[in-house]
Amino acid sequence: MTIKINKLEIENVKRVKAVKIEPTANGLTVVGGKNKQGKTSVLDAIAWALGGDKYRPSEPQRDGSVIPPYLHLTMSNGLVIERKGKNSDLKVIDPTGVKGGQQLLNDFVEQLALDLPRFMQSSSKEKAETLLKIIGVGDKLHQLELQETELYNRRLTIGQITDQKKKYAKEQPYHPDAPKEPVSASELIRQQQEILAKNGENQRKRDKASTLHAERNRLAEKVNSLKEELERYQKQLIQVDMDMETAYKTAEQLHDESTAELETSITNIEEINRKVRANLDKDKAEEDALDYSNQYSSLTAQIDSTRQAKIDLLKGANLPLPDLSVVDGELTYNGQKWDGMSSAEQLIVSTAIVRKLNPKCGFVLLDKLEQLDLDSLREFGNWLEREGLQAIATRVSTGDECSIVIEDGYVSGAEKPAEEVPEAPKWKVGEF
Repeated sequence: MTIKINKLEIENVKRVKAVKIEPTANGLTVVGGKNKQGKTSVLDAIAWALGGDKYRPSEPQRDGSVIPPYLHLTMSNGLVIERKGKNSDLKVIDPTGVKGGQQLLNDFVEQLALDLPRFMQSSSKEKAETLLKIIGVGDKLHQLELQETELYNRRLTIGQITDQKKKYAKEQPYHPDAPKEPVSASELIRQQQEILAKNGENQRKRDKASTLHAERNRLAEKVNSLKEELERYQKQLIQVDMDMETAYKTAEQLHDESTAELETSITNIEEINRKVRANLDKDKAEEDALDYSNQYSSLTAQIDSTRQAKIDLLKGANLPLPDLSVVDGELTYNGQKWDGMSSAEQLIVSTAIVRKLNPKCGFVLLDKLEQLDLDSLREFGNWLEREGLQAIATRVSTGDECSIVIEDGYVSGAEKPAEEVPEAPKWKVGEF
């Protein structure tokens, strides 16, 4: 059951002389008036009555009054709260007639309800921390935020390295005509020597064919001059002809290979290898850039997952308002941060948080609502009515939006009590 203020009577507190108010049970009760008439004194008196001595004004008794402050509040649960007498002692009586004290009030009076502007003026981080503490997800959300921050910083670093790698790879020269691997001078020389050796072997075969040809001619001449040796030399001639024919056939099939390309490669080996190394550097730079780009994408996915976990955590929490949340450590309502909310929305959020802090507390006190226009006042008042909550607020105004107007410490238009008469001194004749 939410507890509200049914009736209040205040006398001789700060600027208040005598004020009786019956606030509307559901909605906004605006205490209007000009400056220095006692509006804020009404709220201070209520806070003192319900909140205890820490809300006691430094000078509670009205200046010029000889009668001590008197506070009398009747709550919707039947509790009666009084402060009266020289020391403004507290007396709390429950509906059954059993007396109680401040502890009884603390059960249903939320401290923020007595000083809502303190919450509204706190930092965005403090507001968010208050909300998270209420709904019981502060520690889990803090861990997710730390995780998100760590991932974000890692991704930021990876992104910077990726950009550097891509820029470095783009700046590297590339030579499409260069081989894939560096060229070895010793390998080129070995290939050259191999070709030269093969060519030398070919030349020996050619020389052998020429020698056999010369031998054939010599033998033919000898056959002509030495008939008696014809048979022997003819046999040799036949054999030499056969060998010669074979040698010429082999020589015709031979093909000398050029070493010009290898000689050019040997001459230009440094330039070739420079191009090869440049291509390898470019390939490595592009590979590094791709690797870091993949790491960046992976971290982005992890950040998105962490953010979704934060959203899911808050979605599952029992929030004071459906569209209330915490984003990046700041309170948001309807997608707007605190400074983007309207004045009415700020009041709605603050009041809803008070209700969530202590569901038994059905009221809030608000000072200085003159910054709200009439539409905002109506919007806030209508929300209070729908939610079954009570707000008592002050406003520098005497317009129709005011429930009552305080004038010179009294409710304007109400019957004023008799002027105070100083109590006569008590003494007897002959006694001093």
